[in-house]
Amino acid sequence: MFRRSRILQAVIPALLTTACANPQPETLQRNISPIQQVSAAGGVAPAHSANAAGKTVADLAPPVDMPEIHAGTSEVSERPFVSPGGQLDPSIEAFAQELAQQRALPIEHVRGLLLEARYNATAARLMSPAKTRIRRSWVTYRNRFVEPTRIRNGQQFWREHADTLTRAEAAYGVPASVIVAIIGVETLYGRHTGDFRVLDALATLGFRYPDPSRPERAQMFRNQLADLITLDYLGKLNAREARGSFAGAMGLPQFMPGSIARYAADGDQDGRVDLHGSVSDAIVSVARFLRLHGWQPGVPVFAPVTPPADAQRLVTGGLTPTLSWQELEASGARASQQGGTEGWKSQALGVVNLVDEPRNTVEYRVGTPNFFALTHYNRSYFYASSVADLAQELERRMKAAPTTAQLNTPVER
Repeated sequence: MFRRSRILQAVIPALLTTACANPQPETLQRNISPIQQVSAAGGVAPAHSANAAGKTVADLAPPVDMPEIHAGTSEVSERPFVSPGGQLDPSIEAFAQELAQQRALPIEHVRGLLLEARYNATAARLMSPAKTRIRRSWVTYRNRFVEPTRIRNGQQFWREHADTLTRAEAAYGVPASVIVAIIGVETLYGRHTGDFRVLDALATLGFRYPDPSRPERAQMFRNQLADLITLDYLGKLNAREARGSFAGAMGLPQFMPGSIARYAADGDQDGRVDLHGSVSDAIVSVARFLRLHGWQPGVPVFAPVTPPADAQRLVTGGLTPTLSWQELEASGARASQQGGTEGWKSQALGVVNLVDEPRNTVEYRVGTPNFFALTHYNRSYFYASSVADLAQELERRMKAAPTTAQLNTPVER
């Protein structure tokens, strides 16, 4: 869910973060309810379940956020987190104290994990701001993801996990093609999930963020570190062993710790969430994340609309659609004559600009709420459009491909 593009002329997607509310003081278990609700009697009820017939049952309850942690500061240095005498840096100790108090965690548990965190120079380097401005190229970015390997492997992934994808689509209304495309873009269907120790990466970016002009970014990483430590205490993952991207994203769908806590689901019903080892958990978690971020079942990602000639004036660059179809039509937009449902006309819409600076071109599209749901996964128009285009191509190929039954039918001679 977080990556820094290492190719020229590509957008550097921003890290997905979920705004954290400050709930009234409750038990920690209740605050962590999106993963598993823990009853007062101690019983565990999965946040995602299956009925007697084995069908996926969607959990659409709004996630309950955990309190933010405001203590702690960041500095641009490689200074160790622990003094020669074995004490935490004062800023990190303040963070530990507030985390333990705000989330009712044992201070020994919090401090014990932080004492084992180590500065990761590679994570800091990869997060450092570019020395020169990178020219944005929609074509280059798209070609990185909508390409033969992801298409071919995506079809195979879809066939292998068709039952789970069908159940997730039925439960959450998110098409199988979109779920497959996200996992393909994020990790090439689990082949590249990252090998950074997440504890080290998040501590580095939280307390030694390489850009002093972005203190809010360091704050965000400290909150992700707090979520990681909380998940460890609850036994949802092992913070000492968890591996992921240089920014702390984990598993097939590259969920940050906060997204694991709030949106991940137990797709295979084994009583735990494992986004590395369980494809079912990954598939259902992606579907749940998108639905809880505004995905509208039955609505396309892009409306079948030709934007007006002066479309740029309608681009806000935001992550929320703000225009009605009536406003777009009055501005000169025209709906195509492709038939099908027109349910998108009742949805809020937004004009998307896909800029290619080297080619001096801009492609305009009209996004529905589903496009903007994708931008909550990664805050980039390029990212969301690439996912949509890969999903469309996968859908087309799967519809054109022969079914398993057809492949097994003897050929008459």
